[in-house]
Amino acid sequence: MDEPHILVVDDDQRLRDLLRGYLSRNGFRVTVAGDAAEARQSMAAMQFDLMVLDVMMPGESGIEFAATLRSKDRALPILMLTAMNEPKDRIAGLESGVDDYLAKPFEPRELVLRLQALLRRMAAQQTPTPAENIALGDMRFDVGRGELMREDGERIRLTEAELVLLRALAARGGDPVDREALARELGGDVNARTIDVHVTRLRRKIEPDPRFPRYLLTARGAGYRLVGE
Repeated sequence: MDEPHILVVDDDQRLRDLLRGYLSRNGFRVTVAGDAAEARQSMAAMQFDLMVLDVMMPGESGIEFAATLRSKDRALPILMLTAMNEPKDRIAGLESGVDDYLAKPFEPRELVLRLQALLRRMAAQQTPTPAENIALGDMRFDVGRGELMREDGERIRLTEAELVLLRALAARGGDPVDREALARELGGDVNARTIDVHVTRLRRKIEPDPRFPRYLLTARGAGYRLVGE
């Protein structure tokens, strides 16, 4: 399993260095940023699984940054760090859209446990419901049964690889899944180019016009996503 990639945003360099070392030793891949502007640059270049965000920073505060991310539908889990531990401060942080809150000073082990809990929560949300049906035009994909059917009852044959890919994409609820993650789902000697070939074949089965896909979409720089109706 890949190490979760975490972005630590704090203007205190000493704390950034401490967290980088501690989190790295506890199973995380860590990138650090000194303020919101630097964090945005990192987010434009890399994908992250979690963010640890300080409240008090020069320029844009952590609360303002979190609220901006949420207004743009960024679902990245955020744990907020702050030296302010009044109830009104915690409420302000939670209202901005953060997922958890930890007051300074804190035990590094507690931070790790809270981050692991956030990851488990996200994984549970991404688990597909066995009986879920996804509408794809005049077709329905039954995730639990692994069946792709037309409205008239005709069953569309799927290869094992196509079924695995459809289920993996369906589990993300329209969010993009990168090629490397899809390759891991298939296992064996599979690379990104192989994923592209399987996607092309899938589009021939589910798209009215495979040249202009409506359901199995390319997410530029991020892989593929499945969007039902």
